[in-house]
Amino acid sequence: MKSQKLFLFDFDGVIVDGMNEYWNSSLLAFEKFLNPSGILIDQNLYNQVSKTFIEVRPWVKYGWEMIIIVNEIIKKENPLNDNNKRDFLNKYHKNCQKILLDNSWVAEDLQKYLDEARKYQIDKDFDNWIKLHRPFYEVLDFINKIKEDKMKTGIITTKGKIFAGKILEKLNIFPELIFGYESGSKVEIASRLSKEYEIMAFIEDRRNTLIDIRQNNLTNNIPCYLADWGYLKDTDKTNLPHEIKLLKLRNLEELLAI
Repeated sequence: MKSQKLFLFDFDGVIVDGMNEYWNSSLLAFEKFLNPSGILIDQNLYNQVSKTFIEVRPWVKYGWEMIIIVNEIIKKENPLNDNNKRDFLNKYHKNCQKILLDNSWVAEDLQKYLDEARKYQIDKDFDNWIKLHRPFYEVLDFINKIKEDKMKTGIITTKGKIFAGKILEKLNIFPELIFGYESGSKVEIASRLSKEYEIMAFIEDRRNTLIDIRQNNLTNNIPCYLADWGYLKDTDKTNLPHEIKLLKLRNLEELLAI
């Protein structure tokens, strides 16, 4: 019998709003490590997140895709904007793969560059890098209440574990478990955890991830909640499978009564 109860959380978009950090780190990775010819980075770009970047972010599954989006936004010819955004998003994953191929880029390399850009900022000015993240304080309070009830918390993120850990430590949040992209897919991680823990909830802002969880034989008993405060597409909240519940910040503590 599984005696330990565990609440699982996504990180970006659920515990913190890191939009400023995504933009700054992706832009820096592009500038510092890719440095493609013919594109001169205007330093004013770092001051404000691109509106187009914010609108495209809900389609992102892996961090390296954000560097591709930056490339598309700031390139000189046919940049990504309101005029062609719909076409780009209609075949988002296919377009990402095409951009990799056209530029002879490798996804794993882009992810490495993103990690290196984050490390560069942390080493240079850690406090400023931390300030690029806006915590959802209601979620932090909820995590503390989980601990008060003698249950465990786990974070599953597509960010590198070391970077999520640094942010959580600064927020004075210390989950028992943290898994970064290095640990495998969220379904794989949840599958392993379900063998040891009674998972009370998985709170995530990516609808397709929750659908994958519910469709997997090893994880289909995990209660899944879509965080309505996260990075959602307009259509994400509509026609949700009945196994997935839409969750609002004000209703978080109700999960403790289940």
